[in-house]
Amino acid sequence: MEHRKLRAGMIGGGVGAFIGPVHRMALALDGAAEITAGAFSRDLGKSRATAEQLHLDPQRVYAEYRIMARTEAGLPEDRRLDFVVIVTPNSSHYEIARTFLQHGFHVVCEKPAATSLEQAKALRTLIDQNRRLFMIAHAYTGYPMVKQAKQMAASGELGEILKVVVDYVQGWVPFRLQGEGKGEKGWKFDPEISGPSLTTADIGIHAENLARYVTGLEIEELCADTSSFLAGRDLEDDATVLIRYRGGARGLLNASQMCTGEHNGLVLRVYGSRKSLIWKQEQPEVLLLRDLNRFDTILHKGTAGLHQPALQASRLPSGHPDGLIGAFANLYRAFFQSIHAHAEGSGSQPADFPGIDDGVRALALVETILASSASDTKWLRLER
Repeated sequence: MEHRKLRAGMIGGGVGAFIGPVHRMALALDGAAEITAGAFSRDLGKSRATAEQLHLDPQRVYAEYRIMARTEAGLPEDRRLDFVVIVTPNSSHYEIARTFLQHGFHVVCEKPAATSLEQAKALRTLIDQNRRLFMIAHAYTGYPMVKQAKQMAASGELGEILKVVVDYVQGWVPFRLQGEGKGEKGWKFDPEISGPSLTTADIGIHAENLARYVTGLEIEELCADTSSFLAGRDLEDDATVLIRYRGGARGLLNASQMCTGEHNGLVLRVYGSRKSLIWKQEQPEVLLLRDLNRFDTILHKGTAGLHQPALQASRLPSGHPDGLIGAFANLYRAFFQSIHAHAEGSGSQPADFPGIDDGVRALALVETILASSASDTKWLRLER
């Protein structure tokens, strides 16, 4: 069935932003949606400049998101937005998402969904009440070889999963404090904007989301140690977490943004009773398998023998990296399919994009890690 192009609005992501343009490229990649309106900055001049670059109708550029929500909700159905994309700093995510959900829009939100577990749960209730769709931008689950890893774990090819080790290390904190890129990410050091966590809420939740997506394992308990080596005493820039999964598997999550010289080192290792697998975000086209005889098998994206979800997620032939934009686009494609199914009132398979439950889990993870690190008890149950 041929569907019309969906109309998207964006809050944040104005001139000079990083993640806003990534979302715009990703949602437009299949030609299934386009940016139609936006409140791209608190500075109306910057917002209008962004709109001019995007060739938008000046009447669809707004001074702030509340005006945008009210105005867009009142437009005729053939002009009204279908969904909005929130790419603002953390502290504003909850209020912006709540406003657009209450006005009847589907929502895509950068992580985290909120700055507290209480807010995330309130969003989940609102989403259920309003029967709207909500996607969290955990883009790493969109990579083809991540989907291959998920299918292999689910099919039992790895055997019983015994241990999961996920590392996410970056070096931007010392880079910034040495005088490079001083204008970048400055708000992340401010708990009034970033929330109670720097590193855990920024990349630790990505690491946990990836591990859970691939293995299907849920955290039962965790024991965390967080430190603030360079970021200042209010927020952590390093977190090491021991994990006990439901069913008996064990895990280790290492998230740090003070690792000098690192770029974006997200690595997942899953150890089963028959085989293990390794996936590295900086080498996303490859999945490494190892069996009991220490025989290595290297699987490449887009090649014969992969599971169908991995093949469907491959945008380009083997040897041509799909990259992060392609991963984002895979999430948007699944989100768009759900929007159309929702509008048609048809049943659908479980959507393959991260939603509000992932947002709630992320905030539960942040709060439990911080509480564990500050507690003499250490082992704390993860609320679900």
